Amino acid sequence: MAYSATLFSLPFSFQRPSARQLLSLFHHRYDSFKHRKDSVRRLSLVPVFCLSDGANQDTEPQAESTSSASSPSSLSSSSPSISSNSTYNLCAASGGIGFVETAYLSYLKLTDSAAFCPIGGGSCDNVLNSDYAAVFGVPLPVIGMAAYGLVGAISLQLAAKKLPFGIDESDGRLVLLGTTTSMAAASAYFLYILNTKFPGISCSYCLVSALLSFTLFFVTLKDFGLQESMRRLGSQIIIAGVVFITLSTSYNGSLPVSQSAAELDLPYFETELTKPSSPLAISLARHLQSIGAKMYGAFWCSHCVEQKEMFGREAAKLLDYVECFPNGYHKGTKIEKACSEVGIEGFPTWVINGQVLSGEKELSELAEISGFEPDGIS
Repeated sequence: MAYSATLFSLPFSFQRPSARQLLSLFHHRYDSFKHRKDSVRRLSLVPVFCLSDGANQDTEPQAESTSSASSPSSLSSSSPSISSNSTYNLCAASGGIGFVETAYLSYLKLTDSAAFCPIGGGSCDNVLNSDYAAVFGVPLPVIGMAAYGLVGAISLQLAAKKLPFGIDESDGRLVLLGTTTSMAAASAYFLYILNTKFPGISCSYCLVSALLSFTLFFVTLKDFGLQESMRRLGSQIIIAGVVFITLSTSYNGSLPVSQSAAELDLPYFETELTKPSSPLAISLARHLQSIGAKMYGAFWCSHCVEQKEMFGREAAKLLDYVECFPNGYHKGTKIEKACSEVGIEGFPTWVINGQVLSGEKELSELAEISGFEPDGIS
């Protein structure tokens, strides 16, 4: 009975929880729920962070691949830079050599001095003093000096990446290509003149200048590359055509001078020589006469008078002089047959041992060409 009473009394022995206990139980359940929610949130965020990390890993190889892909381009871009610098240095060196050569020839032209010809003897002067040695009255060496100087200056500025007037490197390269193209075209034209108008005559300065011009042209063209050169082919042809037309107009323009002179009526006259002859000049004149050397000239030619003045009054009379217009110069007058057979292009013209020499010649040069030995005569 006691056990039954006790068992029966158990339900009634539980006490009702107080408000504090209920509040504590709520907080415990809330904390447990919050913990689970945070765990779920962390679990859901883990893939996000992994994806983000994976994206970074995917991005990094792309960056590496991009950098690896860009590195050859950077190498290729640096390679043309190195090639361009070598091209600019070579052009600057060639332009400097050409500038020195043409400056020397300009000095000779301005001082009316004879050129030293290491090959061909005095044949250089035949070309340098001919009618083809000037373009529209401007001495050809002066034009060449300006062209070589321009090439040298542009090349040095391109190599230093410092171009004037705000010109960028691409425009500077185009100026260099245009200049070298015009120089190569002019050299080709003059080589044609040298071969057709001066057969058998060697001009070492002309050949050196042509070699420098062609070197500058091909080096510059190579730096542009095949595709770029093909795109510029049309402009290069136009530049070459302008050069050919300009030179042809200049030299054809010299013909109307003689044609306009044909309108004049010039009676024949002789110019009296006043300078006395030296023993050396007399001996040279006799030597020239003995070997059959002849001087062709015109009575109105001032250079012919100056050539005779070099010999002096007495020696000039000993020269075998051929007057090409003995009857004066009138409209329709033709040059003497003896002069036309020689192929005279200007006055005076010497024919010594079968060699045709145009222009005035110093006595020392005539002595060397004719093989005259003074033997102590002064």
